[in-house]
Amino acid sequence: MPGAAADRVLIAGGGIGGLALAVALARQGRQSLVLEARSAFAPAGAGIQIGPNGVHVLQVLGVAPHLAPFVGIPELIDVVTGLSGKRIATLPLGDWIAARHGAPYWVAHRADLHAALKTAADASPLIEIFTGFPINAIRDEGGQVEVSDDAGRTTKGAVLVGADGLWSKVREHIASGRAPVFAGASASRVVIPAAAAGRLAGNAVGLWLSPKAHVVHYPLRGGSEIAAVVITEETWQSRVWDAEADRTQLNAHLAHFHDDLAHILMHAEGWRRWSLNRLAELPAWTRGRVALLGDAAHPMFPYLAQGGVLALEDAIVLAQHLSSGRPDAEALQRYADERRPRARRVQEASRRNGWIYHLGWPMSVARDSVMAAAPGTRLMAGLDWLYGWRA
Repeated sequence: MPGAAADRVLIAGGGIGGLALAVALARQGRQSLVLEARSAFAPAGAGIQIGPNGVHVLQVLGVAPHLAPFVGIPELIDVVTGLSGKRIATLPLGDWIAARHGAPYWVAHRADLHAALKTAADASPLIEIFTGFPINAIRDEGGQVEVSDDAGRTTKGAVLVGADGLWSKVREHIASGRAPVFAGASASRVVIPAAAAGRLAGNAVGLWLSPKAHVVHYPLRGGSEIAAVVITEETWQSRVWDAEADRTQLNAHLAHFHDDLAHILMHAEGWRRWSLNRLAELPAWTRGRVALLGDAAHPMFPYLAQGGVLALEDAIVLAQHLSSGRPDAEALQRYADERRPRARRVQEASRRNGWIYHLGWPMSVARDSVMAAAPGTRLMAGLDWLYGWRA
């Protein structure tokens, strides 16, 4: 077990948010200890979309060069009617969004993003990573936070940040009894070779809309692979983020989409799925010297592709506050005060997108007509508040 350091920041969770926070703190000259519950890091997940607001954070942290060789840079978002396969609208990405916001729109494999963050963390002498430490108890007293695991091992630091995801243990210390609730939908994901992806293999984010379901796909790893996610309203639920998908059930949903998409995805192998859950807004993100970050504080529905990106934003803002010279407890509260309105707005926009995506007839006809009539640049400009964010 790593020894104690009075000023270091304890970080529960070695995922995207936790590692980003460690790297951000190191760049400010502050030590951190990342406590990961799993005994080893293992590649998990599939694709992740990283808007300019997220790429900007990766650039500031010096992580972007580690990830850049593995990303895709889609030229556009292709919005399609699920049943007919007809294009509704084309929204610009590529050079247009990079010029508008000073950073590109990237798509990547989550494992590649995690590996880039861990490479940066491993290179810093100010960051320690300790695996196999599931936090069991938290004590905040005497100007220090002490945590212990199931085996009774303990360690201390000046601050504890819960970056431990949707089912956060740290959240129980701050907001006891506040737990996620099943949202009546699931997401299934797969990665397939581009050579087998047919119409899905273009350099674009594809968005196929259908009543009570939609599909998103985009290129990974220089276009050699295609990530696809199918989000459907259904009753299956689980706390497991990497469950095996029910192919019969999945194919029944895909049957409502055009053959250009359904045929490809019905024959893809390796589908995994997870339940979508909502968390009521917490009364607080902090308590004394303990704070929350990312999904532990504000889980996002995937309808705006901002869950991982908001964790990156949280990380850089929290590191700035913890390096401001203010007392740590005050710094944590200032971080929460700054980030809560932003997270709330993104959550609301994501929920609204989900409702729009899953509209049934006749409202879906009105939606398609409005999108088809509006210039794509105008629709994307409506998201300047999202993609134009800077630390």
